Amino acid sequence: MIPSIEDPGGRRLASAALWGAVGVMSVLVAVQGYALLAEPLLSIPRAAALALAVGVATTAVVYATERRVAAWAAWRAGRK
Repeated sequence: MIPSIEDPGGRRLASAALWGAVGVMSVLVAVQGYALLAEPLLSIPRAAALALAVGVATTAVVYATERRVAAWAAWRAGRK
């Protein structure tokens, strides 16, 4: 990980990657749960591809919006 001036410890990237992992696991759990309750919805490779796509999208969205959400939360906390 290469630290930047804006994020010296690389915490934004690590946080985004962890949220991406949560997205991947959530999709896999949902697909497995559906398979246990009804019938397999997707094959294993398709479920893995879907989970990977969700993980990448989650990582990108979290990385892009984390600062804005933190600023909004700080503004809201200061307002009350």
